[in-house]
Amino acid sequence: MQTLFRLLLVLSFALSSGAKAVSVQDQHGTFTLDHVPQRIVVLELSFADALAAVDVSPVGVADDNEPARLLPEVRAHLKPWQSVGLRGQPSLEAISALKPDLIISDSSRHSAIYAALQRIAPVLLLQSRNETYAENLQSAAIIGEVVGKKQAMHQRLALHQQRMQAAADKVPAGATVLFGTSRENQFTMHSSISYTGGVLSALGLKTPEPIKNEAMSVIGLEQLLTMNPDWLLVAHYRDESVIKRWQTDPLWNLMNAAQHNHVRAVDSNSWARARGIFAAEKIASDIVTIFATP
Repeated sequence: MQTLFRLLLVLSFALSSGAKAVSVQDQHGTFTLDHVPQRIVVLELSFADALAAVDVSPVGVADDNEPARLLPEVRAHLKPWQSVGLRGQPSLEAISALKPDLIISDSSRHSAIYAALQRIAPVLLLQSRNETYAENLQSAAIIGEVVGKKQAMHQRLALHQQRMQAAADKVPAGATVLFGTSRENQFTMHSSISYTGGVLSALGLKTPEPIKNEAMSVIGLEQLLTMNPDWLLVAHYRDESVIKRWQTDPLWNLMNAAQHNHVRAVDSNSWARARGIFAAEKIASDIVTIFATP
């Protein structure tokens, strides 16, 4: 009888505190968690962005051993964390040492170590690296629900939509904008179905159609000239950038963006690496500034 009384007492406390299992759909199927996680490790920057949106701090982040990879706007909402290494190859030992009760991992980068991660803690498997803007917002909503911040996340997403619309109202609708990343010998165009392309489209701008249905495609100078954007926005991953070399080519000035001095360098972290609510708002803010600057 005493055992039954203690069991009823525990159940009563659980119900009164609102404790219940949460089930969501992730990239592996149905994910269920029966507690509000307190020690979360995230293996992509976008997941840290989502947690920051509802003021939840992870204990570990795959930040490429460079804390500055997280945007200042994201870091402002987080407590100090422990790096668990590279996003593409996080340290299982470092993750385990943090004794997490939830790991949020990327279905693109981390599928090969999914089973190993599961032996450490429950794993929420979501898209990040190859996700669209819409998919990113959906992932944020899922994360909010899993960490016990469903209502707060819904409110933050509503505020996000308001901020994006306010930015869209300040830019010329329909202007053609091509964004890409530039390395020493390679320029990668982000199409309308890429994450950044989706953000730009949400702002009312026209972005390139995908080549062979690929979100991102490596293109040459002649292909760039054929696309002939009104604005060319470039994230330079390297100081020695192929775009800088193309700018010395006589053909360069045939492009509308070059003729009107509409070529701009943008931050690689917020425009190409980060992804997330804060990242999209930073892109929107940058776009407003770009169009307002002669």
